[in-house]
Amino acid sequence: MVNTGPTTATGTAAPDRSAYTAVLLFPVLVLAGGLVGFLAPGAVSGLSGWINPLLGVVMFGMGLTLRLVDFALVAKRPLPVLLGVAAQYVIMPLVALLVVFLLRLPPELAAGVILVGCAPGGTASNVVAYLARGDVALSVTMTSISTLLAPLLTPLLTLWLAGQYLPVDGGAMAWSITKIVLLPVVAGLAVRLLVPRLVERALPVLPWVSVAAIALIVAIVVSGSADRIVEAGLLVLAAVVLHNVLGLALGHLVGAVTRQPIAVRRTTAVEVGMQNSGLAAGLAAQYMNPLAALPAAVFSVWHNLSGALFAVLCRRADARRARP
Repeated sequence: MVNTGPTTATGTAAPDRSAYTAVLLFPVLVLAGGLVGFLAPGAVSGLSGWINPLLGVVMFGMGLTLRLVDFALVAKRPLPVLLGVAAQYVIMPLVALLVVFLLRLPPELAAGVILVGCAPGGTASNVVAYLARGDVALSVTMTSISTLLAPLLTPLLTLWLAGQYLPVDGGAMAWSITKIVLLPVVAGLAVRLLVPRLVERALPVLPWVSVAAIALIVAIVVSGSADRIVEAGLLVLAAVVLHNVLGLALGHLVGAVTRQPIAVRRTTAVEVGMQNSGLAAGLAAQYMNPLAALPAAVFSVWHNLSGALFAVLCRRADARRARP
């Protein structure tokens, strides 16, 4: 999901029911937002200035779900964490370039696909890792670390890889990510430390706040390119599906090649394949153009569907292994 918001496991072995229900319904609600943006663009196009504040709300919510123990895993099990984060920022940008080349995407869409590939992991990956019987604690840590690295790596990689398609202001993008990602996440973590009981009571509501914010972001993004969606829609869908599926497959391969346990392989696959597409949509709309934000909007819907399918396949594989 866009960073699909605060749907992390909150440092526990099993995400709460509200979180994974929100994730499973996320594609439907985001698709509804996209339809609003497409069918009634005038109703939301004037809200373009809301994208960054909405992203800040989502990332603050993510910070509220984190605990310091989530970062302790870096010291306890550094190899799988480093593998996952490195794969996140190596595989997805390179796969984006491959997709752009194979589909011969026009410059705006090419830049948008690359920006999605350079984004940090999506927080919905934490719940998908749970549903796939992966390592949830590891998933939370991978997402957190890749998010904290985003102010540096996302603009740097985007400038390097997408600058040939559209002008990219890497410095301004870095500052924006700091304001709408890093600072809200740190603020949320601080609030969790200061008033943990209050935050615990609010946790069931956070996924729904996130989903609503991202659905509105997608509606705003789609409204800006509604006149070109019919023309580019199938091409964007093909690019998004190819990008996401290759990310899942290669992430799993990284875990297999390095002989990680099955749960870690699944987690690495999910972390690599699922992106903070909400952040990518907001950055594309602000620093590129509305059409460049379209791949991120579509990714927001698709990667939750593919994540749910991946979880089903993992559970079926477990059932086959359990048969006598």
